[in-house]
Amino acid sequence: MGSDTQPSSFRGPLVLLLSAILLCAAGIAAGMWLQSERDPDGVQLSSADIGFAQDMSVHHEQAVLIAQTLSRDVDPQIRVIADQIVVAQTSEIATMRGWLNLFDEPFTTPRPMQWMHGSDPAMSGHGGAPMPGAASTSEITRLAGLRGADAETLFLQLMIRHHQGGVDMAEAAAHAVASEPIRRIARGMIRDQSNEIAVMTAILDTRDTTPLPHP
Repeated sequence: MGSDTQPSSFRGPLVLLLSAILLCAAGIAAGMWLQSERDPDGVQLSSADIGFAQDMSVHHEQAVLIAQTLSRDVDPQIRVIADQIVVAQTSEIATMRGWLNLFDEPFTTPRPMQWMHGSDPAMSGHGGAPMPGAASTSEITRLAGLRGADAETLFLQLMIRHHQGGVDMAEAAAHAVASEPIRRIARGMIRDQSNEIAVMTAILDTRDTTPLPHP
């Protein structure tokens, strides 16, 4: 066997890395296109557009963290799901932050979810509302310590709940945002994450396990 043969254990992560780089570049390009439309008669970001892009980027970051926390020595079907989430949501983060950057908006806000809950003090609170479906630090720490079937089950439960929260946010954005490109990406999230929820729920069903409650 030649010395330049790449071990198969490295091919998967390398392909994912290259895919993520290409998708990030596509996201930046989309942001540049949006910027080219920035004129009095073109695209203008509303407070809902900005808030959604800020909060969904942070929400996606946790999905990527959960997927990367799952150990690699798990069922290949579940590892593929986790890796696809990393690639897809990394791309969407790049797209949304490309828009924010080109419109000179910060990547995060001190009052998360205000675009979704408006001025309702019961939902917004002093520091903003919690993001729907978000995992706690203790849940992610627990996932990091698990292996095998236990890790697979908790990953699926956390990601289903996380996706359900993401769908809630995207559905709200589809009605609230002013920019058609952002509305399109929100609708794409609804479609893709709903499909992934269905697949992951079906896997849990085969293990006689139920998803976590969705608040």
